[in-house]
Amino acid sequence: MMALVFGTLALAMALAFAGRARLATLVMLACMLLSIGEFLWLIHNPDYGFRMPWIQVDLPQTRPGA
Repeated sequence: MMALVFGTLALAMALAFAGRARLATLVMLACMLLSIGEFLWLIHNPDYGFRMPWIQVDLPQTRPGA
């Protein structure tokens, strides 16, 4: 999947160098959508849904002074 993302980005760059700016922009947007899709696919777990265990944002459940 990452190779597909890289390929679309390379295609967008080649189109931009060839003077096809509008088409390059569309291909770049497709690359962005593929990147978002891959990211969501990588962090999804069937047991607990979408979670990134390397980022913990839960507040501690203890009270200060208790």
